[in-house]
Amino acid sequence: MFAHPDDDTFGIGGSVIRMGPGALDFSLIVATSGEAGLIFDPSLATRENLGEVREAEQLAALAASGFAGATVHFLRHPDGGLAGVDREGLVDRIAEDLRESLPEVVVTFGPEGVTGHEDHIAIGAATTEAFHRLRAEGSGGALRRLCYTALPATVIEGYREYRRSIGEDPGPPDAPFAPRGVPDETIGITADCAPVVDRKIAALREHRTQGEELESMPEEMLSAAFGIESFVIAWPEREPGPDRLKDLFEGLE
Repeated sequence: MFAHPDDDTFGIGGSVIRMGPGALDFSLIVATSGEAGLIFDPSLATRENLGEVREAEQLAALAASGFAGATVHFLRHPDGGLAGVDREGLVDRIAEDLRESLPEVVVTFGPEGVTGHEDHIAIGAATTEAFHRLRAEGSGGALRRLCYTALPATVIEGYREYRRSIGEDPGPPDAPFAPRGVPDETIGITADCAPVVDRKIAALREHRTQGEELESMPEEMLSAAFGIESFVIAWPEREPGPDRLKDLFEGLE
């Protein structure tokens, strides 16, 4: 459950590729079509058709990940305006899709939204509410884990220090859309995606209109940046500490 096309590729792309379509029945909700996003190359889209183009990029990224047949729900709420959407209606729609798919694991954004983006925070809060509503109704053995994609605080500081070491100003840590870390001890899952990181990067490159972030990142950093995926286990409750699971499904039968 994510806010924009490409959010899932960044946050869980490697974990999805690692599992593969033979083991994972994957479905995705994308709350907006990203129509207010960047246009890295003017030949790729116009402001008028960017949302449509980004939906196509999302499907191409899933295909590159091996999930060409995945179920994707584009809700087409306004990009940048998700916090102003009727909250109850959004929760109802997410709950409806969860009832239909009955997943074991639900992944979304946590309260910091990874980058502080209001859309990220809004979809995370609505998904969390829908998850707990359905559990209270009775989930029939589904909805066994709620996870938030997250970045450990030490990783963020390491990235900022690297930028300083090459003479770049990382900017203020609370700047709009700057990555926000969470305390390392709150991370409950660390997935090693290094064996599939090249495929994850290939999937990210399918989001062509948003290519500025990849292009601005030194090539030698790509594997390090995208080879690990971290998650907070929001439910069931977990005691903070160093012990972490190795993937989203570890410990589930």
